[in-house]
Amino acid sequence: MKICLLCYRGNKYCGGQGIYLYHLSRELERMGHEVDVMIGPPYCDIADGIGVHRLESLNLYDRLVEGRKDFFPQGDPLRIFNPINLYELGAASLGMFPEMLTFSIRAYLKIRQLLPHHRFDIVHDNQCLAYGLLLIRALGLPVVATIHHPLPIDTIADLAQAPTTWKKIKRILFYPPLMQGIVARRLDAVITDSESSAREIRRIFKVPQGKMKRVYLGVDTDVFRRLDSHRKEPNSLIMVGRTEDRKKGVLYLLQALRLLKGDDLNLKLTIVDQVGSGSMALDLIQEYGLDDMVTFTGRLTTEELVRRYSAAEIAITPSLYEGFGLPAVEAMACEVPVITTTAGALPEVVKQGETGILVPPRDPRALAGAIKRLLADESMRRRMGSEGRRWVKRQFSWAEAARQMLQVYEEVLSGVARPSECT
Repeated sequence: MKICLLCYRGNKYCGGQGIYLYHLSRELERMGHEVDVMIGPPYCDIADGIGVHRLESLNLYDRLVEGRKDFFPQGDPLRIFNPINLYELGAASLGMFPEMLTFSIRAYLKIRQLLPHHRFDIVHDNQCLAYGLLLIRALGLPVVATIHHPLPIDTIADLAQAPTTWKKIKRILFYPPLMQGIVARRLDAVITDSESSAREIRRIFKVPQGKMKRVYLGVDTDVFRRLDSHRKEPNSLIMVGRTEDRKKGVLYLLQALRLLKGDDLNLKLTIVDQVGSGSMALDLIQEYGLDDMVTFTGRLTTEELVRRYSAAEIAITPSLYEGFGLPAVEAMACEVPVITTTAGALPEVVKQGETGILVPPRDPRALAGAIKRLLADESMRRRMGSEGRRWVKRQFSWAEAARQMLQVYEEVLSGVARPSECT
């Protein structure tokens, strides 16, 4: 089978998209299929044997976040007069996020260019859900998409925590939820990471149940494992996630630390994220007086991330919503007990009382209580850590994810309508 995978932001530091793309493409290639990937910047590494098409863009979002002055395209100044680039510049200047739409158009143009000599059997989009996918489908190619979660959930979380009316307006402008719903309903199949995410996609985007397929993500347990050479740091916590993403719940974790500050626990929280000046997390740390308790690592290699997991006593995912919850699975693979919320798919991923403790979202007191309880019971931490790794090895494998993905492709290509796996 000739498979084309699309990912508008390929780098693994942009969230789970890059991790998903790397492992899925590698497993499909290992199974003997011909795989090409089309990715937008910031680009990621791709395994050997896979065709890579790096689609250029202005990458304005990163420049805005980093406060860089080189807003206009570098190199050939005439690039700005390309219609797609002009739209990208204008939309980004208004506070919108145009990358999904512009990437989809660039992917359509690239696939149309390749078609005379390189016809794909199926095109698989990763969370882009923009109008260019419908143009690709009009070329006669089956198109499926993975939706990790509906983006209106991000908007709701942002609005709940935005401090001013102007910032609320900016968040409403940022994502294009209308476009995503229109596109999702017209694709050949929609793949999602969990039953919870499937329910939200049907509710928000109105995708018919018959088009929905659930395929759990995986983790490489040969890479993510406990390193016995690394001793646990007493009272150490770790959170992995983009703190500027409001639905990751860092606000409530920091509020929980503030509640625990007077308990003489000598807590140390490591947050695996790169933050800039003026970020919400840094402002809250200063406001709550947590400077001596919280450390940011910046971007880490996978090897360094495994070392950080191995040194931590507890991993925390305080999210307001997760379509899957990859950091929780990585932590469990490293035999770290986890504290998560009951939001989204996390109850599907973490077994309450066996591999971790689940608490209600937006509840810093419950979060603080779970931290205190788990730190006080070393035998519980050891038991949950061991069971967590067994659970991950049994339930979350990239090889199994690729096998199930192929079943979805084959059903789409054969036109056989089977009952959805999603409830």
